Amino acid sequence: MPTIFDQIVTQGVQAGKIPARTRDARDWYRETAGKINRINERTFMRDKERLTTRPIIGSMYSFYYDPKHKKTLPYYDRFPLVFPFKKVSGGFFGLNLHYLPLELRALLMNGLYDYANNTRYDETTKLRLNYELLTKTSKLRFFKPCIKHYLSEKVASQFMYIYPSEWDIALFLPTERFVKKNKTQVFRDSKKMLGVRR
Repeated sequence: MPTIFDQIVTQGVQAGKIPARTRDARDWYRETAGKINRINERTFMRDKERLTTRPIIGSMYSFYYDPKHKKTLPYYDRFPLVFPFKKVSGGFFGLNLHYLPLELRALLMNGLYDYANNTRYDETTKLRLNYELLTKTSKLRFFKPCIKHYLSEKVASQFMYIYPSEWDIALFLPTERFVKKNKTQVFRDSKKMLGVRR
C-alpha cells in the first residue's frame, strides 16, 4: 500500500513538480501536505525498509521519544521530526522542526537547503550543519526552539528515514505529538523566544 509520501510525490510529479528542485515545487509539496488534517503515526512508521537503529548526521528522521525529564519538562514532542547534526556521548543533538509554526518552519527549511551537500535530493543528500553555523547564519535564525538533545536510551522506536525528496512533505504533515501543551501554545512560546510577533 502506498505511503502518504508516495501518494503526494506521485501527484506532484504528475503536476510537473519535481521534489525539492525549485521554490515553486517546494511550496506545492508543503501546501499539499498541509491540507492533511490527521496522520496516524503507526501507519506513518509502517514502511520497514525505511527503519534504522542508527541515524545519520544531516538526514531527516521521525521516531518515538520518551524524555528522561518528562515529569519536569513544560512540554515535549513524543514523535519528533529531526535533522541530527551532532553526535555526543549517549545520543545526539538535532533540530526538531515541529517546534516552529508552519510559516517559520518553511523559512528555516529554505535556509537549510543551502547547506545540502548536493542537489540530487536522493539518499546521498545530507545537510552540513553545526552549532556555529546555526548561530551565525541569519537565514537559519529561527533554529533556537528546535535544538534538542536526544538520549539514545530514551528513543522508543527505530528511526524512520525520510528521503530528501520528501523533506517538504514531512515538514508540513501534522505529525507533531506534543504532551502537556497543545501545538498552539508551543508555537506561541517559540515565537516569543525568537521575538517574532507574526
